Amino acid sequence: MPTCSKPRRVLLLGIGNILWADEGFGVRAVEEFHHRYVVPDEVTILDGGTQGLHLVNYLQESDRLIVFDAIDYGLEPGQLKLVRDEEVPRFTGVRKMSLHHTGFQEVISACDLLGHCPKDLVLIGCQPLDLDDWGGPLTPAVRNQIGPAVELARLILVEWGVQVTPRITPLRESEWLLANGIDHQRYEMRART
Repeated sequence: MPTCSKPRRVLLLGIGNILWADEGFGVRAVEEFHHRYVVPDEVTILDGGTQGLHLVNYLQESDRLIVFDAIDYGLEPGQLKLVRDEEVPRFTGVRKMSLHHTGFQEVISACDLLGHCPKDLVLIGCQPLDLDDWGGPLTPAVRNQIGPAVELARLILVEWGVQVTPRITPLRESEWLLANGIDHQRYEMRART
């Protein structure tokens, strides 16, 4: 008898702080992915923001993980770098914002200690230019990498056998990941005025 295998659960996660300029890259990338594509129910698209250890449950429930984040690789501002599997924990997080801030390395470590970390890990990182502009928008170098980062995530999902379909009908505001004026378009416009 053939066996039915359940689909692997995938988490597409954007992390970062939209209030610190380029630190918001991960959140803006996952937001854009959600605007562009429809994915099956086994894929969760999540704005992880700065939730730290609150993300452990989401990771534990996932077999595969793609993370968007601003990462200081020491590269030219705006340059993307893709890191996979055991290399991911070495590159997560630009800096801690305070002594109370939990880095993503700690989230992955907590999942490991609890006995379930996603089997497949992918980090799509973007080299930031400015992390000190409180309330400021993404710099052009980083903002211009959102589209390419979203495309990288789409290709990885396809590689994993996940059906990714372009949205035909734009999302209603009630379906956005971010609302109340902190979505990318409204926040960027307010930051420029």
